[in-house]
Amino acid sequence: MHSMNVGDIDLNLLHVFAAVHQTGSVSRAAERLGLSQPAASHALTRLRLLLHDPLFVRAPGGVRPTPRAERLAPQVVAALQLLDAALQEGDGFDAAKARRRFVLHMSDIGADEFLPLLLRDLAREAPGVTLEVVQLPADAIGPALEQGRLDLAFGYLPALAGREQAVLLSEHYVLLLRRGHPLARALRGQQAKQALQTLEFVVVHSHAVPAHALQQLGLASRIRLTLPHFMVVPPILEATDLALVLPSRPAARFAARHALQVVDADLGLKPFPVAMHWHWRHTADPGHRWLRERALAMRLA
Repeated sequence: MHSMNVGDIDLNLLHVFAAVHQTGSVSRAAERLGLSQPAASHALTRLRLLLHDPLFVRAPGGVRPTPRAERLAPQVVAALQLLDAALQEGDGFDAAKARRRFVLHMSDIGADEFLPLLLRDLAREAPGVTLEVVQLPADAIGPALEQGRLDLAFGYLPALAGREQAVLLSEHYVLLLRRGHPLARALRGQQAKQALQTLEFVVVHSHAVPAHALQQLGLASRIRLTLPHFMVVPPILEATDLALVLPSRPAARFAARHALQVVDADLGLKPFPVAMHWHWRHTADPGHRWLRERALAMRLA
């Protein structure tokens, strides 16, 4: 039986392992780490020999982890982050000189809300800091934060209750319709409930609350179109009598850019907080704290 401990392993090998697992590609991992591809491949070969496992096998577009690598990856990422946090704790973060990459979860409407402000600050204060924005399924966000594959998650994410968070703004749901929609006046008046029953709807499956609300209102049969993202909806609304339930801030932006109108109808939906979430391991990390402060500085509540 082969036995070993962490003293047998060069920590740089673990950084390569984590990057290959996260990117699914040796070449992309090398690029992320600032290595040549042969250097990354050599490091991976050394780790394979130490662990007596191939770790990754070829797959379309890159590589996929072996079962051993899949089990090992969360612990490796967590250990590296704990070590980095311990080494950096108490040190300053020189934003102007930093070279660092952060991965953020945002929906498309969240990115439309926050990224222009955040990137404006980064361009001015931290030109070497880069962002990667992803949109994960709701049940994958918590594990990604736990495993270090995600630095921050933005949005209304009630499943993340109990984790570190800061509220950025309060929102509520409205209806978005084309200008001149024949039911717009009725939806604002005493006949709003009846008018709501005659609307036909678009729903976006990456944002589940409106779809659930339509079901609770008995309007599931009135859903005519389901789409993956919000950004493709405005031209469809302009050309049809369909309606969309969405938060008020993106609704106002869509209405300003397209021939659309916002109707603040009573949908029976409570206001909700939009927050920034992170894992406690990052709390003391100076660079992570700096990014959170930049996000809080654009607080829109």
